[in-house]
Amino acid sequence: MGIAILAMLLSVSVAMSVTGHGGENGGEGVVEILTALVVILIAAKIGGDLSARINQPAVLGELVIGVVLGSLALVGLDWFEPIKDYNTIEILAEVGVIILLFEVGLESNIGEMMKVGMSSLLVALLGVIAPFFLGWGVGAWFYPESSVYVHVFLGATLTATSVGITARVLKDINRMQTSEAKIILGAAVIDDVMGLIILAVVAGVISSAGGGEGLSSLGILWIIAKAVLFLGGAIVLSRLIYRPLFRVANYLRVQGMLLITGLITCFALSVLAAVAGLAPIVGAFAAGLVLDEVYYRDLPNLTRRHLEEVLQPIAMFLVPVFFVHMGMRVDLSTFGNSAVLGFAAILTIAAILGKQLSSLGVLAKATNRWIVGLGMVPRGEVGLIFASIGLSLHIGEEAIITPGIYSAVVIMVIITTMMTPPILTWAFQRSAKLPESGPRAENEVGADADEESEGPHVV
Repeated sequence: MGIAILAMLLSVSVAMSVTGHGGENGGEGVVEILTALVVILIAAKIGGDLSARINQPAVLGELVIGVVLGSLALVGLDWFEPIKDYNTIEILAEVGVIILLFEVGLESNIGEMMKVGMSSLLVALLGVIAPFFLGWGVGAWFYPESSVYVHVFLGATLTATSVGITARVLKDINRMQTSEAKIILGAAVIDDVMGLIILAVVAGVISSAGGGEGLSSLGILWIIAKAVLFLGGAIVLSRLIYRPLFRVANYLRVQGMLLITGLITCFALSVLAAVAGLAPIVGAFAAGLVLDEVYYRDLPNLTRRHLEEVLQPIAMFLVPVFFVHMGMRVDLSTFGNSAVLGFAAILTIAAILGKQLSSLGVLAKATNRWIVGLGMVPRGEVGLIFASIGLSLHIGEEAIITPGIYSAVVIMVIITTMMTPPILTWAFQRSAKLPESGPRAENEVGADADEESEGPHVV
């Protein structure tokens, strides 16, 4: 802890020196950006460490420490305020979120998605539909004077599910092979795909409206078709392009070709998604989704390490920049408004209730629906990604996500993320599936784990 405090003091002293240096034109120069990165990375690691000590995901600590840094101006410490407005830091954060979605795609598997049982599919469908309309309704209730696009985007934000957080909890308590786990993880992957399609559609509709263009039902259907065709096209083309691409990479006698080939694929599909009028993160997710180890498994120069492994150092650098920067954009002064606090509370309830309703899609009688619903609750990094895109969308002069709404969404993300690990563990204990004394052995899984045996085997 002493080292952490010393590191924070160092970052503060460095940040203070920023005010005495400027770029060539008085703006952000190399020194300012390097200083900002020092502050962000030190803060991210301190936040991640503190979060891990209370059994919470590191990303939650990175987000919260960002909120703290961004709110110090409220007590007269404005050392970190310039970082919020650095364009270079914002670009690095956006690249970080692209890398993050690429990782999420790599962790997903098309084959497993195709094998999930009907329960997973129904849970995913309900887990998108119910939160979407609940979020829309809450937005219309609290902000009736705002555009309908604001309400729709709030609904889209609630559709997200962070599969990584739930997967970590299930792994920690040795429940990955239960029917509940298989349904949750299968549904969460499908949920991510559908959520990104919804995000692409809503963002496309808002962008068209913001440009003064009316959008007919046919136009909306075209945006949906573009999103579906893009993902489908990426899957089909991957079988034609990736094998030759990796063979060329294997032929080149230079280091790092597995990483470079993966990044080229990620960035290229992100650009194509943007050209198609979709969010770049849709392309990044598609790149990860279709990049299978089978394309380079038998190539000797590329098989020394897995793509996920070689990508880690870049992700460890850029992804925390995104979370800390997003935290710094939270305006805590908005919580002096009781209406914002009420909105945050009701939005959180709607987020939890919407995912609990998804458990109605569970068909197996022996499967605990309560556990499935809880496993779908955490929004984590995915919900924050949706909110960050909303910050860039406008209808005329009206921002889709105002400071108050953004702060409320971040609070919803924090609460749903923090509550899941302890409550999910408690739910397994209460259902007699996990002894109070600790994780149970593999041979105690029980007969109900086989009812969804056709679901994906998640390692």
